[in-house]
Amino acid sequence: MSLQHALLGVLEARPMSGYDLVRFFDSSAGWIWAAPQSQIYPTLRRMERAGLIGGDDEPRGPRLTRTVYTVTEKGLEELDRWLATPHDPGPPRDPFLVQALNFDMISAEQAQHVLAQFISEQEKAAADAEAHRDRLLAKDTSLLRERLTRRDPADHDRIARLKAHVFEGIARVARTRAEWAREGQRLLGED
Repeated sequence: MSLQHALLGVLEARPMSGYDLVRFFDSSAGWIWAAPQSQIYPTLRRMERAGLIGGDDEPRGPRLTRTVYTVTEKGLEELDRWLATPHDPGPPRDPFLVQALNFDMISAEQAQHVLAQFISEQEKAAADAEAHRDRLLAKDTSLLRERLTRRDPADHDRIARLKAHVFEGIARVARTRAEWAREGQRLLGED
């Protein structure tokens, strides 16, 4: 997946400025795709040059403007093409697993501490994902509400369930990782 496709998916729901997109990716989208400001703005410029999005300047006071981006027909075609194409999972990159693989190099107490912190983080991630899942099922996120304004009302519940399903998956993975870490704690406690 590229940042371009993540941006197209968000902009399909509603037009946004670069600043709005940075804030969005700092909050909810960060769950599935992290994107710093230093990547978002150059990607938006490339996408605009490629004709995937269009930017309109809006006044923000007497001397200030902001560019608000919308997806073009070409951008929608690219998003549709990408969404309908099966993709290989990316290469594994998990710094925590590399760390855990080398726990034999530190004391059991140090490793226990690292695992306890990891468990806490995973439990929080699961709870946060479940809370977001519930907001999606209630159709209580601004982006989903806007997306639904352009969809057949008969599809609203299905769309909300599909989006909630993603966050249910995030919660399940986090809970599984926490349980895996607890098993690691048990192994460290063995003589």
